[in-house]
Amino acid sequence: MSAILLDGSIVHYEVLGRGRPVIFLHGWVGSWRYWIASMQVASTSYRAYALDLWGFGDSAHNDTKYSLDNQASLLDRFLIEMGIGKIALVGHGLGGLVGMAFANRFPQNVDRIMAVSCPLHIDGVSSRLRTPSTSPSELTDWLSSRTPEATTALSDSAKTDGRAIAASLDGLQGNNPYNQFRNVEKRNLNSSPDPSAIPCLLVYGEKDQAIFAPEESFPLSSMTHQVLLEGSGHFPMIDETIKFNRLLTDFLALEPGTSPSELQMKEEWRRRVR
Repeated sequence: MSAILLDGSIVHYEVLGRGRPVIFLHGWVGSWRYWIASMQVASTSYRAYALDLWGFGDSAHNDTKYSLDNQASLLDRFLIEMGIGKIALVGHGLGGLVGMAFANRFPQNVDRIMAVSCPLHIDGVSSRLRTPSTSPSELTDWLSSRTPEATTALSDSAKTDGRAIAASLDGLQGNNPYNQFRNVEKRNLNSSPDPSAIPCLLVYGEKDQAIFAPEESFPLSSMTHQVLLEGSGHFPMIDETIKFNRLLTDFLALEPGTSPSELQMKEEWRRRVR
């Protein structure tokens, strides 16, 4: 177990491999732990970090730190303390929102974002996830496939502070990170050339009960593309590990500034891409 102190509070993280940095951020249920298989794959070519955000896993619980902006500040402080520069971000649910919030503030520090099961607006979140009385353990029972692999990967779910879930969803409703992210990209694309444009790959599980993929009519930005994994629920990295990790490695291997639409995917994926 690795940890650093930020403002006197513990932030837990794990790290594997060597190379360009990739940061994995978990969602509303669980911790860094469900990224293990993806980190192992990424670590063959990259240095993979996974953090526990405030209120989750073995990081500190403090309800004054649970807003999306404060979670993004955690990431900023972590990168400074660790001496890490430009990063690729892989965020799930809450982690995707935190990644976009970070990119809004520090676009020069983000090479690309893979946002998994990440709502682009509050209506993309099920009412059950938005209900404060729903406990983290109930959310885990609801969203997990309950396979032995899922049970192990989500074993830290009981450590979740429910107030951290509620605070992040309040942030999504009040100050949508994707709308700001899209505006950041527009500003970047106005430059000539546009090396600072941030590619964003959205990945959703077709069977996800908590987060709904955007409709075809939803206006995605020019560097944002969407993939729907037909065999996945809320946790594609657990439900379809091999397929998810192949998509992850293909995305990380794209040249900087390249649109995710350039991914050479299998035929069964290509027809599910926007």
